[in-house]
Amino acid sequence: MHWPAKAFVELSMAIKSFQAKRRALLGLVMMCGALDASALGAVGEALVRPALNARRPDQAVLLGAAKAGTRLVAVGERGLVLLSDDQGKSWRQAPTPVSVTLTAVRFHDAAHGVAVGHGGVVLTSSDGGQRWTPRLDGRKAAALVLDAARASRQESAIEDAERLVADGPDKPFFDVLMLDTKHLMAVGAYGLALESRDGGETWRAWMNRLDNPKGLHYYAMRRHGDTFLIAGEQGMVQLSTDAGRSFRRIETPYKGSFFTAELLNGQELFVAGLRGNVWRSRDGGQNWVKLPAPVAASITASALLPGGKLVLCNQAGMLLAPDGDRLQAIKAAPLPSLNGLLVLDDHSMLALSAQGAVIMDSITVKQASN
Repeated sequence: MHWPAKAFVELSMAIKSFQAKRRALLGLVMMCGALDASALGAVGEALVRPALNARRPDQAVLLGAAKAGTRLVAVGERGLVLLSDDQGKSWRQAPTPVSVTLTAVRFHDAAHGVAVGHGGVVLTSSDGGQRWTPRLDGRKAAALVLDAARASRQESAIEDAERLVADGPDKPFFDVLMLDTKHLMAVGAYGLALESRDGGETWRAWMNRLDNPKGLHYYAMRRHGDTFLIAGEQGMVQLSTDAGRSFRRIETPYKGSFFTAELLNGQELFVAGLRGNVWRSRDGGQNWVKLPAPVAASITASALLPGGKLVLCNQAGMLLAPDGDRLQAIKAAPLPSLNGLLVLDDHSMLALSAQGAVIMDSITVKQASN
């Protein structure tokens, strides 16, 4: 694979930014007494330690969910994977080979799925989520960056990549796309972006396609046809109109983090995140309009209803939907802080929280589509 010289300059800058952020974060945490040096190895241990059986899986912290045919698959803290074959009424735990937090899951069909999470972990399943195979972790991901740097023969890039390897596996993935049963694309912290075209057997870095010299975090990735949208830290939005082969950075009016994004079509984009910020563009990112929210709680996740209507959730436990040029709260029973949303086949909705999954009935969800 040939990487342009400019890509390695940006990669080197991203690695330096990653190291600076990591040192600052660890220094702050250690000052607070919340972490000692021995704890830095905990991520590595969790990459090889199977998830423990949850006493109350229905009350576990859940962060992502997907449909595998008629089955629901949810992921969360400590390597937890839960399965439901009755549309979320009951759950059972599936064994996983890791105990790091899993942040996102996608299924291409009823059998083939992928989950990503902390420690740079990527797991795949070929049986509807019943069994999971480890495919990648933060150590291997850093080694891939080092291989690419060595191929460039640029000493500064090699030195920076070597330090990235030495920093260990603490590099979380936050989102993943499963374009078919073989093609996987994962994005995460510090500008990491890796893909596999053989179902996770082998991987390569694709940071050279992205304009991110500071190594900002990528939090969300969406696809609609040949259009790909990535949203992240400091108001960063990147857009591809050629099926992910190249991306261009889109300027946005807001410089806080975007935690979720949606593509209604190739032109209409939504990004949302800190302090209730929700922005819409109807011309492929050229112009943006803010949709004021009723509260300033951070938007954590989003989903598209049948027909393309957007629904969002926030840390205040509220469901929100666009109403003209602003957001309205959807009337519902009080909910805990929400982490994710999944629209179900009967038009009800699965809301993920720190206290498990909550089913929002179709009548409640219908309010958003009116």
